Amino acid sequence: MPETSSVNLVDKSLLSPFQDRLRSPLTKSSICTLQINLGKRCNLACSHCHVEAGPKRTEELSEEVCQQLIQIIQRFPEIQVVDLTGGAPEMLYGFRPLVEAARQANKAVIVRSNLTIYFEPGFEDLPEYCAKQQVRIVASLPCYLSDNVDKMRGHGVYDASIRALQKLTQLGYGSHPQLILDLVYNPPLPTQESQFRLTPNQEGLEQDYKAFLKEQFGIRFNHLLTITNLPIGRTGEFLKRQDLYKPYLQFLSNHFNPDTVDGLMCRQQLSVDYQGQIYDCDFNQMAELPALTPEGQPLTITDLLASDRLNHITAIQTRDYCYGCTAGSGSSCGGALL
Repeated sequence: MPETSSVNLVDKSLLSPFQDRLRSPLTKSSICTLQINLGKRCNLACSHCHVEAGPKRTEELSEEVCQQLIQIIQRFPEIQVVDLTGGAPEMLYGFRPLVEAARQANKAVIVRSNLTIYFEPGFEDLPEYCAKQQVRIVASLPCYLSDNVDKMRGHGVYDASIRALQKLTQLGYGSHPQLILDLVYNPPLPTQESQFRLTPNQEGLEQDYKAFLKEQFGIRFNHLLTITNLPIGRTGEFLKRQDLYKPYLQFLSNHFNPDTVDGLMCRQQLSVDYQGQIYDCDFNQMAELPALTPEGQPLTITDLLASDRLNHITAIQTRDYCYGCTAGSGSSCGGALL
C-alpha cells in the first residue's frame, strides 16, 4: 500500500478557532441532500468509528420518526439524494421503507455499508435488494491490503469485504451505469506525531486500488473516496489516549485550505439522527451540536413538516474539528473536495 502524503511535524503555536480562519461566516445554500443516521447498532466496532457504533449499541430509528422521514422525502422535491448511514444502516429499523420511498420519489439513494453485514443471518439478500433498487453503495475499505483493514476494523473483515465486493461485481456493480459502487479510504490512526498524514491524492490511489482489486480478485468499482479521520468518537478517544488530540488538531489547522470551503458537504445537506433531530453534518451530530435557526432554536423533522420548508438554517455550527474537512484537498462524505 503506498504511503500517504508525507508532511512536517506540527507547529506548536496556539490553535486558532476554525471560524476565525474563514473569509466569511459559513452559511447554508439550498438543501439537496438528506443524510439520515438510522442508529448506532452495528455488527462491527471499528477502531476509527466516529459514531462509536457496535453490536452492543441499541439506539435506532423509531416507527414514528421513520414515517416522518418518509413524508419529508415525498414532500420536498428539492431533496435529490437520500443518504443512509449508521451503525450498519441495513440492519436498522426503517432501512428498506426509506430506500423504497426514496426510489418511488425518483431520488438517488446512498447506503454507507461495511459490506460484512451481507454475511449476517437475515441479511444475505442485501446485495440483490440493493441492485434491484439501484442503490449506490459506499463501502468502507480503508486499504486494499488485509493487514491494515483488519487492524482498523477487526479480524477477518478484509476477507469478508472482498467476498462481498466480488458478489457486487457479479451483480453488475462497478460496470452497469445504474449500479454505482464507491470505496472509502481512511488513513491509519497515528501513534506519534511523525505519523500524522493528510489523505493521499485521490485519483492516484484510486488507480492503485482498481489495479490491485481487479488483478487479485476480479473486483470492479467506480470511485475511491479519501476521507480524513476527524477527531470525533473513537478516533478522538484514541488520540487523547496517545496524548495526540491537540497536536492532531494543530496539524489539521496548519494545512487549512480556504479553497475547500465552498464545497463543504454541510452547506447543502441536513443530517438527521434516529430521534429526528437535525444537524448540519454527521460530525456535528456525533458531537451533539444541533443545527440552529436564526433565532437560536434547534430543529427537528417535526418542525420541517409543520413549516412545509427545508431552509430554516442560515449559519452553520462549526468547531475546531472542522479543520479535518478543510485540510489539504478537503474531505467530505463524497471524498476529496479539490
